[in-house]
Amino acid sequence: MITNMLTEEKLKSMELMANGLREDVIRMVSHAGSGHIAGPLGMAEVFTAFYFHILRHDPKQPNWPDRDRLVLSNGHICPIQYAALAHAGYFPVDELKTLRQIGTRLQGHPHRGALPGIETTSGPLGSGISQAAGIALAARLDKKKYQVYCMTSDGEHEEGNTWEAIQCAAKYRLGNLTVVVDRNNIQIGGPTEKIMPLEPFAEKYAAFNWNVVEIDGHNFEEIVAAAAEARAIHNQPTVIIAHTIPGKGVSFMENDYAWHAKPFASGEAEKALGELRVQRAKIQGDH
Repeated sequence: MITNMLTEEKLKSMELMANGLREDVIRMVSHAGSGHIAGPLGMAEVFTAFYFHILRHDPKQPNWPDRDRLVLSNGHICPIQYAALAHAGYFPVDELKTLRQIGTRLQGHPHRGALPGIETTSGPLGSGISQAAGIALAARLDKKKYQVYCMTSDGEHEEGNTWEAIQCAAKYRLGNLTVVVDRNNIQIGGPTEKIMPLEPFAEKYAAFNWNVVEIDGHNFEEIVAAAAEARAIHNQPTVIIAHTIPGKGVSFMENDYAWHAKPFASGEAEKALGELRVQRAKIQGDH
């Protein structure tokens, strides 16, 4: 059972973890010379909350049959998932520096079977909710109690098969399925509302008979409370629309769609790490 009672000590530890995961993402993408950056930074709190508080999982038994499943639909933000998995104990943290290298287990989009903790192969956008709905339906048929979570981007809701999956999940009343949407309002070509408007977004999910929760995606208490609400609802799937800031934590990246997948210029990675180190000191209460 998820408890939404977070002590000050737990909140501080989660804030430090999210900050540390952001630092890892910067180092990983900088070392690789390519990769997606804005989305992973914006989802640091969400992945911290899931891997260090919400999910029922065991890094020592990655294939534990009763584990909760986390499906990453928008596979391009995998650097944040890799960082969370490493710090949770699925593989050595030192391996993060191999992102996108030849022969690495940390591919540019996650590949099932290559790395412990990766539930599905992802890359083509719009497939994740279909995969997650299938897993959730299988859980019901097998009389299993695990929860299925699917991380998605707002931009991939421009894909028609996303809405087919949303309709299917509602038909089968998959109360064990929760979709988390990274509502950061950007995609690789610009703002979502300019490229293909999604609003009224929450109302669309509601019209498809989903339970809809909107939260600040950087607020741990709201993330945890939303997940607890979703777990308590058994007759319909839940979508958590997490409003986030792309590039969160780095001033020159925040809300700039150009950083969706922009390589670092000379000195930019160190500048970003410098800002994150200042934030870490504030969280720790250092002077």
